[in-house]
Amino acid sequence: MASTLKPTSKDGPTNPRGIPVAPFVDRVEDYVTDRSEVESTMNSFKEMISKYQFMEVNTQRRAAGLKDKIPDIKKTLETVRFLKNRKSSATPIETTFELNETLFAKAEVPPTDEVFLWLGANVMLAYSIPEAEELLSTKLETAQKSFATCEEDMEFLREQITTLEVAFARVYNWDVAQRRKDREAGESIEGKKGSAANG
Repeated sequence: MASTLKPTSKDGPTNPRGIPVAPFVDRVEDYVTDRSEVESTMNSFKEMISKYQFMEVNTQRRAAGLKDKIPDIKKTLETVRFLKNRKSSATPIETTFELNETLFAKAEVPPTDEVFLWLGANVMLAYSIPEAEELLSTKLETAQKSFATCEEDMEFLREQITTLEVAFARVYNWDVAQRRKDREAGESIEGKKGSAANG
């Protein structure tokens, strides 16, 4: 397992983001003392599985957003570094830039000491090139760490879902075996009664 577990006093061990570890059912008898508890135990496992699946979907969504964002940050950082390395005496660069998905425009970019960065939510700010480089480097590092964390959490969640599915199957199979034993015991008693009546 990639993630290290840390114990919490209230809920037992969790991963570093506080996602609890699913119970591993080695002996069904540790969870179910008699057949009356089977249904509630299986429902509890089903509920836990759906919670883990909900967390997995949210984590996948967050990872997908980061996966789209990281190349954009890298591209912007490369552009800022390119502008930083240009000499102040250099001639303007002619470039094509995207206005929207289907519309492009040409522009001349003279040597510059500042850039405008789109921060989202209709906000664009001017930064000096060194400030922009530092900001983008930090954002890239943070996004890459967040993406790695998402991948680690998704692996952890898949393991917990599998553990609970196995636990569910073990409780179900235990219940089937108990029913069979009860039925065989009932048939055995009926058989003894019948042979006693005949004798």
